[in-house]
Amino acid sequence: MTAPESEPRVIARRESGLGHLTLNRPRAINALDLGMIELLHAALDEWEHDPDIDTVLLDGAGDRGLCAGGDVRGLYDQIVGGAPDDVTAFFRAEYALNARIAEYPKPVVALADGITMGGGIGLAGHAAVRVVTERSKLAMPETRIGLTPDVGGSWLLARAPGRIGEFLGLTGGTMDAADAVYAGFADHLVPADHLEGLRDALETRADPSGPAELVLLFDETPGTSRLEAARPWIDDAFAADTVPEIIERLRARPESEAHAVIATLGELSPTAMAVTLAAVRSARELPDLRAALAQEYGLVLWFAHTQPDLVEGIRAQLVDKDRSPRWTPPTPADVPAELAASALAFVPSTPLWA
Repeated sequence: MTAPESEPRVIARRESGLGHLTLNRPRAINALDLGMIELLHAALDEWEHDPDIDTVLLDGAGDRGLCAGGDVRGLYDQIVGGAPDDVTAFFRAEYALNARIAEYPKPVVALADGITMGGGIGLAGHAAVRVVTERSKLAMPETRIGLTPDVGGSWLLARAPGRIGEFLGLTGGTMDAADAVYAGFADHLVPADHLEGLRDALETRADPSGPAELVLLFDETPGTSRLEAARPWIDDAFAADTVPEIIERLRARPESEAHAVIATLGELSPTAMAVTLAAVRSARELPDLRAALAQEYGLVLWFAHTQPDLVEGIRAQLVDKDRSPRWTPPTPADVPAELAASALAFVPSTPLWA
């Protein structure tokens, strides 16, 4: 179903003891803009101390996905238009929302049905109960546009098994439901045909009454994760210290899948990959999600304000759509050894947490 332009981009409604939030921008696969983030904040503010609301449900309008990510075309316009304050405001609001969902005193149930990427991971990945379906496609594809995983993505990637986090962060690889559960991005697989039943159960307080227990009534065991099966070569290659060394290890592996990854890495921003590798490993040493978000905030503003690859990546993917970005520098071997450390040391002029 397509929402008319007159409809709000976030629908917030009460259904018995359930606060139901629906992202309502289906033609853009519910991509987030600042106004949507502010509406989500407002609803969570209203319901936090409401004794009649005990669970929050988050889903997306349309049948394509929960959320394709942030409005990166809008970000491009802000950067090239010379509006740094707008860029900063967007990320501060978005990251505060990510932390709010993780810390919310009432359980948030997120239905990551269909495409859930980038900013969509920031909404669903930190919820108390994270549901995927057989249609789910989850990813952190930021390196494709010359950026690094954010919205708390580095925190999730850092806690994935083995070197799965480095693999997903650098390649932007897509996870199906089994992969998402295995990698720690989701908790339960519920068939898409059962989502309406789950929504009804959450609203009508079917017994058992807790949302996690209710989801178990609809849960199915996912099949074998492809990521789990690929762990031997992923762990070997992506344990290397640098992106060029990762490529060398992939080249030495006998698996055809490993060789295919070399081609993928050759398409992505060398700067973004080097910074992402360092960011995921740094996030493993951080104490909590808020610390990871603060690190990501500095990195994203470093890309937005000091590096050409972000604008170039968005241009190639979403503006001119020629899919031929001209990265600076052009290859992983050309990235200065100290670049990632410099990015991690970047201090924004406006702090994330006031």
